[in-house]
Amino acid sequence: MIQPGKAALVLAPMEGVTDFPMRRFMTERGGFTHCVSEFIRVSQEIPPRKAFREFVPELAQGSQTAVGTPVQVQLLGGDPEKLAEAASLACSMGSPGVDLNFGCPAPTVNRHDGGATLLKYPLRIRAIVEAVRRSVPSHLPVSAKMRLGWDGVDAIFENASMAAEGGASWITIHARTRMAAYQPPVFWRQIGKVKQQLGTLPILANGDIWTLEDFVRCREESQCEHFMMGRGALANPDLVHAVARELGLPNDQSRTSTSLIRECWAPLLQRFIEISLDYFPVQSAVLARCKQWIRMAERNRGLNWFDEVKRIPTLQGLQEYFGLSEVSLGSREINP
Repeated sequence: MIQPGKAALVLAPMEGVTDFPMRRFMTERGGFTHCVSEFIRVSQEIPPRKAFREFVPELAQGSQTAVGTPVQVQLLGGDPEKLAEAASLACSMGSPGVDLNFGCPAPTVNRHDGGATLLKYPLRIRAIVEAVRRSVPSHLPVSAKMRLGWDGVDAIFENASMAAEGGASWITIHARTRMAAYQPPVFWRQIGKVKQQLGTLPILANGDIWTLEDFVRCREESQCEHFMMGRGALANPDLVHAVARELGLPNDQSRTSTSLIRECWAPLLQRFIEISLDYFPVQSAVLARCKQWIRMAERNRGLNWFDEVKRIPTLQGLQEYFGLSEVSLGSREINP
C-alpha cells in the first residue's frame, strides 16, 4: 500500500471517530489511498473473530470500504506473542496488512501497557514488530505508528530504528511527544531527520495538517511523500482534495474549501446520517457522532453556528435545522 516513489494519503485511526461509518463517508468522497482502522486492543486474550468483524466490518468485503479503498487493521498491546497471534488472525480474515500502535496518548491505554508507553522501551518495540513480522505472510506489510517520544523529541531516532530493525514495512510518525498530547507545536523537521536516517524505508508524516499551507510546510520540513491526516481532514472535509491535488493523486477537481458555511454541511451530514444509521440504529448515537464531528471543525476552524447545533436535542431536530431529508431505520443498506 505504501511504496517509495508513489505518493500516498492515509486516513488516520482515531478511536471513536474514524470508525466504519466515517471511513465509508470519507473514502467515498475520494482522495485517500487507504485507511487504518481504530485500534483493536490485545491484552490478556486474543480478540475473537467477532471482535475483528465488529471493529472492522470491511473485513467482510475484502477489507475495503464500499468504494474499494483498502483498510488496514491496527493492533495495540505490549505482548509480542499475543500481538503476533492477533496479527495472524487479522490477515487470515483478509486484512491487507497490520499496523502497530505505539502512539496512542490516552492515559488508560498507557497504564495498561499500550500505545505511547512503549516509546520508553525501544527494545520492546523491536521485539513486537519482529514477532508480528514473523507471523504475517511475507507479502503483507507490517507497519508502525508512533510519536516522537514520551517526553522528548529525540527518542524517535532509536524507536524508529528499532521498528525498522524489527522489519517494519513503513513507519508513521506523529510529530509530537506523548506528553504534548495534541498541543502545539509540532516538529515536522524531526520526521525529516528520521527519514534521512532510515534511507529508503517509507515514512508517513502526521500531525497538525489543518490547511493546505500546513501541508506544504509539512512536506518541505519532513521531506516526505507519504502523509496521514485525521482531525484536519474531518474539520475541513474538502482539504483532502486540495492535498491530493498537490500529491498528484486522483481526486474530485471540482471540490473547494467552503465547509465553514453552514449550508455546505447539509449534504455532508445528510450522507453521513444515512451511513451511520446503518451502523448505529440508535438515533441518539448518530446525533452524538454528528455533533462530535461538527465540534471538531468548530474548535479548529470556528463555526459561528455551532452553539445552535450543540443545543439540538434530537436527530430529527438536527435534520430540520439543516433542512435535511429524514432518514428512517427502514432504509438500512449495511449489515456488518
